[in-house]
Amino acid sequence: MSQSIHLFENTEFQGASLADAKSAIIMTHGRGDNADKMKSLAQELEIPEHTAIVYPIATDNTWYPKGFMEDWSENQPWLDAALDNLDSILSHLNESGIANDKIFLLGFSQGACLSLEYATRNAQKYAGIAILSGGLIGPHIEKSNYQGDFNNTEIFIGCSDIDHHIPEHRLHESEEAVAPMGAKVDKRIYPSMDHIICEDEINKVNQMLKAL
Repeated sequence: MSQSIHLFENTEFQGASLADAKSAIIMTHGRGDNADKMKSLAQELEIPEHTAIVYPIATDNTWYPKGFMEDWSENQPWLDAALDNLDSILSHLNESGIANDKIFLLGFSQGACLSLEYATRNAQKYAGIAILSGGLIGPHIEKSNYQGDFNNTEIFIGCSDIDHHIPEHRLHESEEAVAPMGAKVDKRIYPSMDHIICEDEINKVNQMLKAL
């Protein structure tokens, strides 16, 4: 049932074709948005020409209905469907010859939470992970949900200290969860920033994208 909520078939692809791509970036939008916001962000990023750009699309513009720190059951079956959708996208990229260590995960807000949750449940070497205003999902950090080794993958976590969606303590808790799993974490807390993507975050992501 969960797999029928968010459809892989709705995923949009730009950039290099999968036949030619040597790497990929998955850009996951937030609640109330669609791929357009991520496409605008992509214009500000220095994405290499040989990289496929992948835009997951949420049904009804939301990956899960409640806040990301509600009990997991409150967001089902939407959350599982969203995680399954990301898994289908990565599997498709793998089948096209792009290994996970050549795949960069980026998300904003609800899409950031989803990206980090997926990656931590499936920790391995990725090309990089950029979490823009997001953290791990759930009322508390449930370590039994997470497995694997990030193998020195760089994870950037950027967020405001007064974000009305993301409490600052969850940023610290997320770092404390992924760092022992082999992640190299760069966490930046921006004083009094709105729920936006700032220039420093864009510069940081561009620095990370050079690895592609």
